[in-house]
Amino acid sequence: MALTKKQLADFEKQLTDWKAELEVGQSENMHSMQEQEQTSFPDPTDQASMETDRNFDLRIKDRERKLIKKIDQAIERIKEGEFGECDACGGDISLKRLQARPVTTLCIECKTAQEQEERTRLD
Repeated sequence: MALTKKQLADFEKQLTDWKAELEVGQSENMHSMQEQEQTSFPDPTDQASMETDRNFDLRIKDRERKLIKKIDQAIERIKEGEFGECDACGGDISLKRLQARPVTTLCIECKTAQEQEERTRLD
């Protein structure tokens, strides 16, 4: 099932908008963190709380940075005509799966198998 040009254009717009939203959030967070660095708390508990919050924010922003990279890769796959193809089996990724997670590179069968394999290794 090949995607139509309209579907591909819709996915590209969705991904581009999502990326722009994440980048605005990244920028706002950097400004906020710079302001926090200039704030000094006389109470060590307040300082520790602020540092814990900042570390949590950094972890979230790191995840968002990785997501932006996946979005860029998905946009590149659209341009190369490979969007919607499973990296593992080469089959088509269902439209519903792409709508739910447009950055995915695996069909549901291959993703399920990958997750089962990971669980087996952890046990």
